[in-house]
Amino acid sequence: MTIVVGYVPTPEGEAALTQAIHEARKSNTKLLVINSSKGDALVDNRYAQEPEIQSIEDRLATQGIDHVIKQPVRGHDAAAEVLDAAEEHNAELIVIGLRRRTPVGKLIMGSVSQRILLEADCPVLAVKAG
Repeated sequence: MTIVVGYVPTPEGEAALTQAIHEARKSNTKLLVINSSKGDALVDNRYAQEPEIQSIEDRLATQGIDHVIKQPVRGHDAAAEVLDAAEEHNAELIVIGLRRRTPVGKLIMGSVSQRILLEADCPVLAVKAG
């Protein structure tokens, strides 16, 4: 079994990663970190660059967490990437970070978190940044 975490280099993404590490350690489960871009990875501030990925890699290795970090750039939105990874790896849990958005912001931009919460076939743990 696997825990999938949707990661972006923001306080919300860090909160999700921290909680996912806790959950993986608690259940002695593999952790799959997903950080994706629709294809504009060089200018997408949600796409973690090499120093950030190396920091995550070091953090997970130091804590003895069995893990894989994937950074797909296939033109899919983040929700699709997380949901596909959860299905492909038979995830027991998805962990995502939440941020406050206005109703108009949700209407215009949609909500990755909402889509994951509604479409996931496994439990979803949504966390807020401290």
